[in-house]
Amino acid sequence: MKRMYYLTDSLDSTEQISVDMRQQGIANWRFHVLSKDEAGLYERRIHSANDFQQLDIIRFGERGAVVGFIFAILVTIFVLNFKPFGPNPGALIYLAIFGFITMFGAWVGGLAGIASENHKIALYRNELEAGKYLIMIDVRKGQEERVKALMEQQHPEAKLMRVDSTFTNPFNFASA
Repeated sequence: MKRMYYLTDSLDSTEQISVDMRQQGIANWRFHVLSKDEAGLYERRIHSANDFQQLDIIRFGERGAVVGFIFAILVTIFVLNFKPFGPNPGALIYLAIFGFITMFGAWVGGLAGIASENHKIALYRNELEAGKYLIMIDVRKGQEERVKALMEQQHPEAKLMRVDSTFTNPFNFASA
């Protein structure tokens, strides 16, 4: 699935784009707007971006899970070699240690992500501070060209900023 990022200057334009996207079969949960004017979005019933889209919770949580996974392997090796739970503790002990440490890493990573702005949204921070509206449209493979054509024809005021994947790569350190 692809995510298309558009910037527009007005709430009226954003509202009309929202209506047009619904008519094209783009459901509200695939259409998100980020703006300083949350009240305006709410009043006009425009689907605003949620915390998972505004913050880096998912990416940092995945990174934490990977770090936890690696640490869990090391702790499991330690427990296998030094046998702190006796000579034959059973596989459930190892599974519990492994699962707990991996999940703990994901939790800590998610907490770090709460404190971090989404790296894809951070690119548009200046425009958002200036009062513009960032429209994120999630489209399936066959819808991308249709949405681009619609936006070019009916909404030339909205500027296409980028087309990106909705997949979150926890190992993309270039834009961290």
